[in-house]
Amino acid sequence: MTEILWLGRGGQGAFTAAKLLGAAYSAKGEVSHGLAFPSFGPERRGAPVRAFTKLDSKPVLDRSETEKADYIVILDETLYGENLVNLLKEDGKILINSKTGRGENVLNIDGNSLAAELKLPTSNTVMLGFLSAVSGTVSAEEICRAIEDYMPEKIREKNKLAVRRAIEEAAK
Repeated sequence: MTEILWLGRGGQGAFTAAKLLGAAYSAKGEVSHGLAFPSFGPERRGAPVRAFTKLDSKPVLDRSETEKADYIVILDETLYGENLVNLLKEDGKILINSKTGRGENVLNIDGNSLAAELKLPTSNTVMLGFLSAVSGTVSAEEICRAIEDYMPEKIREKNKLAVRRAIEEAAK
């Protein structure tokens, strides 16, 4: 099972990205199953939020929070702490929305600048595209189909472009 932990703040779309990843993976076929769920309480906009995506070749029944992740995706760099490496599986990686890298196993992309360039209020689909490029779990086309199915029509094209641009940036 591949497990992804998403860290963001309320309103940044961490749960939306987690859901899109699960939907994109599940749409691959009968042996691709995804589950996404959030972890937050009565917090308000701006409070730390965790979301989880679990991907497997058989139905995902475990709805418990991920203890060891293959990937940790951080939408707000203020949520990064060196102790996060303790939440990674042996070959796990942290993907952070930041202008600067943080060291081994920590990869960065300037998601805020890319989102601003595309006039998007959040970098969640940028980070989803970055995860796609790094992990190979889903393709840009699979994510774009999920965006078509789950996002309002008026924001689909910008978000699909954000995914593609993040994948291009990761390839550089």
